[in-house]
Amino acid sequence: MRQVIRPIKGTRDFYPEDMAIHQWLEGAIQQTSRSFGYEAWDGPFLESLELYAAKSGEELVMEQAFCFKDRGGDLITLRPELTPTLARMVAQKQQQLVMPLRWYSFGPFWRYERPQRGRTREFYQWNIDMVDVSGPAADAELIAVCAAFFRNVGLQPEMVKIRVNDRQLMNQQLDALNILPEKHGQVFKLIDRKPKMDAVDWEKFVIDSGFSREQSQGLLGLLHNTELWTESPHLSEVLGILNAMGVSDYIVYDSAVIRGLDYYTGVVFEAVDVSGGRAILGGGHYDNLVSDVGGTPMAGVGFAMGDVMIKIVLGDYGLLPSPAVLNNAVLVCVFDEATISDAFSLGSTLRANGINTVVYPEPAKLVKQFKYADRKNINTVVLRGPDEIANGQLTIKNLGTREQTAYPFAEGISEIKKLLA
Repeated sequence: MRQVIRPIKGTRDFYPEDMAIHQWLEGAIQQTSRSFGYEAWDGPFLESLELYAAKSGEELVMEQAFCFKDRGGDLITLRPELTPTLARMVAQKQQQLVMPLRWYSFGPFWRYERPQRGRTREFYQWNIDMVDVSGPAADAELIAVCAAFFRNVGLQPEMVKIRVNDRQLMNQQLDALNILPEKHGQVFKLIDRKPKMDAVDWEKFVIDSGFSREQSQGLLGLLHNTELWTESPHLSEVLGILNAMGVSDYIVYDSAVIRGLDYYTGVVFEAVDVSGGRAILGGGHYDNLVSDVGGTPMAGVGFAMGDVMIKIVLGDYGLLPSPAVLNNAVLVCVFDEATISDAFSLGSTLRANGINTVVYPEPAKLVKQFKYADRKNINTVVLRGPDEIANGQLTIKNLGTREQTAYPFAEGISEIKKLLA
């Protein structure tokens, strides 16, 4: 027996049931994004490696990117994220674009991760950004988009929280601890590692990294200060706007939120599952990213959400729709060879009336056709045998209740529309 060829490690097969969920998620993302006035866009799946080297961080480039040389000898990579592509595209047409720019995208990405539950090497990601606005309102709007999405998919504030912080505020606090500015990036990485380490081990790790015990204790004090946000007028205004927008029940301040990517310069945020502490999405404010790829300096704020973890969280809370809800179609049954043409003609008529229609492809026992519909989560079947054809009728059968009713042809089509509405 030939060995079955397996998919590449860290990738996923999308069977129709999986794809139905995937398209539902994409629909929720589109609806949320467009409700705030964001436009769809995308970039290439392949980019030059140097695009990521300057701002995404050494770990992302050297350890996580899928890199290879093309036939011309240039080092390129499957895109591990999208913000650098955004900056490049904005820089290319900076004078032609209407600002402030509001863009969103949902597409595939690749990172050489260690595959585990909630993390794969190939994944889809929602990216959404506002560019050329630097005030607190822009930061607040992107955080509000997160909250609106959670509401749209049924995730309540007791299920998820959006943790917010400000890197500028943290820089000021690090200055007060006599930590040199050139060491701030190192400290941010230490803070980003803290949730994954024991408290004692983390403190030792800080000291071993070249900081004093007093500085280590000062950092711990900062990370436990839940009122630190009051010392930042910018962050205070962001939180005030979020309150005015009616989404403050989703928001908490957390000085431990730093975000790992190097290009964030201001407000940063991430959403977590309350019950499991799992990170769902993350983002923040960035400056000068466009100038780093040849454009004029321009501020922006955005976030990204992978499809893997959000599907897990929604599934754990029972919020993923069933395939039956997603498969909004009817099945037209075929009685015999003599009625095949009429069945396919009926299918075309139903589709012309906006009804998703599956026509069984050959004559078969009705029991077999009903079983097929049931297994495909199709609840409504349409019967048009010799009697219905002779009388200008069609019969609608509900597989859930087993009830069926004959209707005049035009009335039957209207009834099907009502059933699927």
